[in-house]
Amino acid sequence: MYSRLVKRALDVCGAIAGLFCILPFWPFIACAIKVSSRGPVLVKIPRVSGGKLFNIYKFRTMVENAHLMRNDLLHLNERNDGPFFKMRNDPRITRVGKVLRKYRIDEFPQLINVLRGELALVGPRAHEKEEVDHYPSEFRHIVFAKAGVTGLSQVSGASALPFLKELELDNMYLKQPSFKEDLRIIVKTVAIIFTDSNAV
Repeated sequence: MYSRLVKRALDVCGAIAGLFCILPFWPFIACAIKVSSRGPVLVKIPRVSGGKLFNIYKFRTMVENAHLMRNDLLHLNERNDGPFFKMRNDPRITRVGKVLRKYRIDEFPQLINVLRGELALVGPRAHEKEEVDHYPSEFRHIVFAKAGVTGLSQVSGASALPFLKELELDNMYLKQPSFKEDLRIIVKTVAIIFTDSNAV
């Protein structure tokens, strides 16, 4: 039986290890972000996890007030299978932001959310409130699970997956949680970052 205590221990140990690895580079990342464009180093983005709205931490990869520009870009959305918005060449992303995203460096601050208990290392993808509102009834229960920094859907195609396929994979993960599966997903996530940085 995969207990909550064991999963939480994995979360805390993994988050500490990840933050320890990124900490020496934090000042250089911060300087690059500040020099490239105006705005904070870290941004707080509303997401849903455990049935609650919380702020996920990320290194800023977009220009200041990028959310205000979204409506003007909706007609260029390359996703037409659900509530997601995606552009291959989003003009809001800074030059430094492109590098941070390519190597998933922008997501490391989410480990702070893991230590705070708002995220797990492995779990369903953390979506925006507006995206969660579009979940079909058979997948509504996913909203109440603790979201993860990575997960089965992320290592199976991530943003390239159709909306419903992503929910199916998240649902599959929740049906059979295990320590072995979490370790497999974590190892695969690390492997993807170093071998195919656009896959997660």
